[in-house]
Amino acid sequence: MKPLLLLTAFALTGNAFADTPNDGSVLPFPPEPMAGVTKQRLQDSTMKWPDAPKRLPDNAPNILVILLDDVGFGVADTFGGEVHTPTLSKLADEGIRYNAFHTVAICSPTRASLLTGRNHTRVGSGTIAERAVAFDGYTGIIPKEAATMAEVLKHYGYHTSAFGKWHNTPATETTAMGPKDRWPNGYGFEYFYGFLAGETSQWEPRLVENYNFVEPPHDDPTYHLTVDMKDKALKWIDEHQSFSPDKPFLMYWAPGAVHGPHHVFPEWADKYKGKFDGGWDAYRERTFKRQLEMGIIPPDTKLTPRHETMPSWESIPQEQRAFQTRLMEVFAGFVEHTDHQVGELVAGLEKRGLRDNTIIFYIFGDNGSSAEGQQGSISELLAQNQIPNTIDQQIAKLNELGGLSTLGSPKVDNMYHAGWAWAGSTPFKSTKLIASDFGGTRNPLVISWPKGIKADKKMRSQFTHVVDIAPTLYEILDITPPKEVNGLGQVPIDGTSLAYTFENADAPNAKKEQFFDNNGSSGFYQDGWYASTFGPLIPWLNAQKGLSEWDSAKDVWQLYKLDDDFSQATDISSTHPEKLKELRERFLTVAEENKAFPIGAGIWLRLHPKDLHKTSYTSWNFNANTRRMPEFTAPGLGKQSNKVVIELETKANSNGVLYALGGASGGLALYMEDGHLIYRYNMMIIEQYVAKSKEPLSAGKHTIEVITTIPKPGAPGTVTVSVDGNQVATTELKRTVPLAFTASETFDVGVDLGSTVSLDYLEKRPFAFTGTIEEVRIELK
Repeated sequence: MKPLLLLTAFALTGNAFADTPNDGSVLPFPPEPMAGVTKQRLQDSTMKWPDAPKRLPDNAPNILVILLDDVGFGVADTFGGEVHTPTLSKLADEGIRYNAFHTVAICSPTRASLLTGRNHTRVGSGTIAERAVAFDGYTGIIPKEAATMAEVLKHYGYHTSAFGKWHNTPATETTAMGPKDRWPNGYGFEYFYGFLAGETSQWEPRLVENYNFVEPPHDDPTYHLTVDMKDKALKWIDEHQSFSPDKPFLMYWAPGAVHGPHHVFPEWADKYKGKFDGGWDAYRERTFKRQLEMGIIPPDTKLTPRHETMPSWESIPQEQRAFQTRLMEVFAGFVEHTDHQVGELVAGLEKRGLRDNTIIFYIFGDNGSSAEGQQGSISELLAQNQIPNTIDQQIAKLNELGGLSTLGSPKVDNMYHAGWAWAGSTPFKSTKLIASDFGGTRNPLVISWPKGIKADKKMRSQFTHVVDIAPTLYEILDITPPKEVNGLGQVPIDGTSLAYTFENADAPNAKKEQFFDNNGSSGFYQDGWYASTFGPLIPWLNAQKGLSEWDSAKDVWQLYKLDDDFSQATDISSTHPEKLKELRERFLTVAEENKAFPIGAGIWLRLHPKDLHKTSYTSWNFNANTRRMPEFTAPGLGKQSNKVVIELETKANSNGVLYALGGASGGLALYMEDGHLIYRYNMMIIEQYVAKSKEPLSAGKHTIEVITTIPKPGAPGTVTVSVDGNQVATTELKRTVPLAFTASETFDVGVDLGSTVSLDYLEKRPFAFTGTIEEVRIELK
């Protein structure tokens, strides 16, 4: 047993801040000296508190940063798309809009850059947290040497909060034991309500409030995470106004919407019935025409062609089209529902008299629309796991679950066909995950601040980037980025303030260069020129082959002059070879400076799945109180050989879950129904492997043993279940999941919290075991 440490506090003598400058270059600020007079005798002393220091401009604005997830340039009708976004339009009419704003092509990296003002690899975020690897730019750890804007503004007197998706904590540090210094509260947010992972169910989200796990209601049919986030945000504002109305606030509101799974109430999806029956090619043509008519894009913009590997709508069999169009209807409804919640949040500011002096950054997407649904899916992590499947297989399973009306419900983790993602990125090439093409990185941005920015419908077309948001805030607040925060020297800010564009839509471009990188897909901007290479990964291809043969040194690069080519339609590398050579060399220099080497490190785990960063434990002793152990920290019961031993006492005809890992989209569970033991391996919905005991367990104490044999990740396997040394059930696993069943579901003992692994007990969730579990021992082999 490890010893406990008893810590004793001793008083410090002297002034620990005596040498700390008071100009903001070092944070925290030193405490103000007491204003009274201190003498030996109490009678000769006077007590006076110092006046509160003035560190912000008069009427410093409240700040609301809204970041949607996985929506591209051509989705919102505000920017020419076909999904109704009245709040985005309202804020655009009351503020200013940008058509050349860029993100980082993928979730965690964009968020890290937004919060810190630094390039993603410079702050350890070259890939998503779950795919972190041991290269400096890809660890999934934002260093405290890159303080977030929340951390900085907190020291200046702002109150700070974050709601929704975080996705910037190492996946191995998300249990109740943390460590929690890299949770949102450890990065400057005084309050957090949301989820730590990259995605979660909108119906049964795996929620965290500050440092504690919390559960949504199990039996409220009106519950939806995005609504909950809006309600909690307004509650926090009310508390702020009650307790500190003289202080400004920063709120980072980043819903899981509309990342997969696409979950929304059917009435929102039904608004779009029949509107997409012509398919994605036709959608793209219509959207491009509207973008030109509305002045969203320059009049000489060209519509880029479909990638040679992307299916046309005409190639989709007639019997599959209803499935494909309903997936898009659900997505569209999800987008409008999300924008509606943003509208209610903004209305809440108006009702409370806060709107005029609140600057709102509405970033419509953390990357382009996502092609990770590939052919269209009812279990979207099939793509991350590179598991081969067919649409006919998925439709057949969907019909078993209730047909098209099931899409968007808790029974599935649906995501639309990549063709819709490509259409949603009109007029650009490609989608999320492709950093070389603007279909992966260019997103609508609207900024509205009635008291500080005059409304102007003229489009801002300066080349801007998500790293520019933090320095923009620092400029309008007259804050010089600190050189030291909490004792740590700070790395340079990479962004350029956007404030110069507020009053002048035609202001010359202030950003001189910007590098892009994700999964080996690369780009480099410099003074109107843009060089890029597509890279090895084609995100819309199912179980892509040949990644191991890719060599970044052999990549073919293209060159574009963006002043004359808004959509990257015309490659001019053959006529400007020296310029291309110059930009490629500069890209490598900047990439190395930003810790982006090795180029393509984001695909390491696709090539080497055994290198997944996971806990060092190989054995565990759990009890009946074990709850909410995130899958990326839990025993790999579904992807490697293991033995589970349960000591329990049953009643006659006991019911309930003994243990569960994962959720409806994929997972495994051992549970009892009327005394019968049932083991279920839910292979991403499309395949179900079940072993059930013929006889119910007798009342009394028993030892249950589950032995799983899986030779390597993704390989076939076997599961045998024994009771008191006697085998009672077995099943063959034709395929297993190599990476993860889910992004945010958990391992639970005695219940199945969140989304349920088995629909057998969906209506009885969390299906608590009616007997007594003494111990669960797990050993990986």
